[in-house]
Amino acid sequence: MTTTTNTGSFRASVAFLKIQDFARKPVPEQTRLRAQLEAVIAVITAEIPPSSRILLDALDGAAVVVLRDPEATLRLAERALTAAAGGLPLCIGVNHGVVLVASAGRGGEGMVGDGIAVAATIAEFASSSRLLASRSFREALADAAPGVESGLVPAGTVTDPGLRTHEVFSTDKRVAGWQRRQFLAASVASAAVLIGGGIGIRFARRGYRQTLEDVRAQYDRSASRSAAYLRGVGERLKFWK
Repeated sequence: MTTTTNTGSFRASVAFLKIQDFARKPVPEQTRLRAQLEAVIAVITAEIPPSSRILLDALDGAAVVVLRDPEATLRLAERALTAAAGGLPLCIGVNHGVVLVASAGRGGEGMVGDGIAVAATIAEFASSSRLLASRSFREALADAAPGVESGLVPAGTVTDPGLRTHEVFSTDKRVAGWQRRQFLAASVASAAVLIGGGIGIRFARRGYRQTLEDVRAQYDRSASRSAAYLRGVGERLKFWK
């Protein structure tokens, strides 16, 4: 019997990775799928520090509890979807809610809580190679990384065994990409207005020649920063190859 400890509860993001129809598969197939899932989890959680994540085994998959980073949780869940191409039929449920450490007896510890239970419930309703997220996760994502939540679009409602209804969302890259492009265009337009206004004021106050020298100096500094940024991007791309 599982009993809760006195360590208290906290809120976290949970990605529940469920192997579709796991119980119906023969034991050798279950063993192979388990090993494949472990390899996938090792890859998708690599960017998250061990101190910020907790891995939990489930009868038909695994749960990844991520502390303080809903955006990282969404990224790992999306990367896990690519595992289906390698023959691992995953259904993924993502939630943000309360979790707490629980004692399982004989010195063992695990985790329980609504954050995990809802993620598991949502995963039950996700078809193979699909991700479903709860409204609470989408709201946590909006708070942590405004704009990223636009990639999660309404996908209906599901009802858990306790007869609670949950509104769920699925990933839609087209919406996220369109809104990011809109935001970038608005940012560029605003910057152009501000820069144009600033140059006009300088012409009036300092004269044509002095303003050109100032602009040239700013350009040189900007070019230097851009070169440094591009070198950094190049190093990161080399790392991921």
